[in-house]
Amino acid sequence: MTDYTAVITGATQGIGADLADRLLVQGYTVVSVARTAPDKAHPNLHSVEADLLDPVAVTAAADEIKTRFDVTHLVHNAGLIWPNLIEEAKPEDITGLAQLHLGSALTLLQASLPNMKKRQFGRVMFNASRAALGAPTRTAYSASKAGMIGMARTWALELAQHGITVNVVAPGPILTDNFWGIIEKDSPQQEALAKRIPVGRLGTVQDVTNAFLFFCNPENSFVTGQTLYVCGGASVGSLMI
Repeated sequence: MTDYTAVITGATQGIGADLADRLLVQGYTVVSVARTAPDKAHPNLHSVEADLLDPVAVTAAADEIKTRFDVTHLVHNAGLIWPNLIEEAKPEDITGLAQLHLGSALTLLQASLPNMKKRQFGRVMFNASRAALGAPTRTAYSASKAGMIGMARTWALELAQHGITVNVVAPGPILTDNFWGIIEKDSPQQEALAKRIPVGRLGTVQDVTNAFLFFCNPENSFVTGQTLYVCGGASVGSLMI
């Protein structure tokens, strides 16, 4: 058992759920922030339900977290893609994903900071995307994910003096529901995409959570403001999906 408490957004499925499980094994207290409660039970797993697209709901969730928990780790993992070609993209897409990917992270961090500063320790992480470098049909998604990287670098500079690191994991194509929402599972398109990735395969949830566990580790205090692309080399060149 540790005295670390990790808030993980989107912890009910995919990458967030796997990271929650792995931190629970390490003795962390884990607080899931999602629209629904996790479908599993654990004495150290807690749920705060909120729609992160709704600023009012996020503020209420942040207030609850600040009252109930001494947060040491914040992992902003929740995300949506909303793909559209330029002709179909809407300004509301940008506004909505900015709230989900950026605004909700700010509100949750502000609730967590007093305890982190008091302890002179904290770990803040974002789940961004290789699409921050650009991808077709990703006007709003790429913009907000690139915004994560800029915001994380700013926070890293402001918070380093308090022993708080801020880093970004930027996955490439990972076998999750978000991925299969765009590309049919086990389809020829999925197989062709895997062949175009330099390492010759698509990523797994565990590939990404391995990176988050590195940034979570209290011993890794000399790495901050960084973006780690977990993409099989796709960020080195172009990748069309």
